[in-house]
Amino acid sequence: MQKRTLLAAMALSPLLGACGFRLRGVPNFVFRSIYIQAGRGAPVGRDLTRNLEASSDKLTVLKDPASPDQAEVICQIISEQLQRIIVGSNVAGQVREIELRLLVTFSLRTPGGDELIAPVEIRQIRNVTYNETNANSKAAEEVMLTNDMRKDIVQQIIRRLAAVKSLEAS
Repeated sequence: MQKRTLLAAMALSPLLGACGFRLRGVPNFVFRSIYIQAGRGAPVGRDLTRNLEASSDKLTVLKDPASPDQAEVICQIISEQLQRIIVGSNVAGQVREIELRLLVTFSLRTPGGDELIAPVEIRQIRNVTYNETNANSKAAEEVMLTNDMRKDIVQQIIRRLAAVKSLEAS
């Protein structure tokens, strides 16, 4: 049985390459230095800085707020909003379902002011069931989902930064 499964997997593996499937790999950036301009203590800005530092040896993340113009590009986290919206309740008015939304707006520009990526909003939405008897565990679940949404948004920003092909505004 295992031999048949192994042979089937080996026979199908070349088809994955034929369909265009490949691992994401390390991002390649056109720029060699970047400054992340975010509000003090902004979680997305902090996570983006960490991920960019770890993503490539060829990329330098500048941290000195007095001289952001020394970087080739400036990534500005314009806004970061976490919303908690009640979407479902029972007949007694008790909350049964909550929607968590994380909205992040960012842009990429050169120190000269040329926009490489115009301000764009990235959204992540998660639904959470709620029960008053398990309030502590539901609060922990919300924190975990918020961190997960933040990681997803940071990865999307990194992919969009890697998609920039030229340091000249188009």
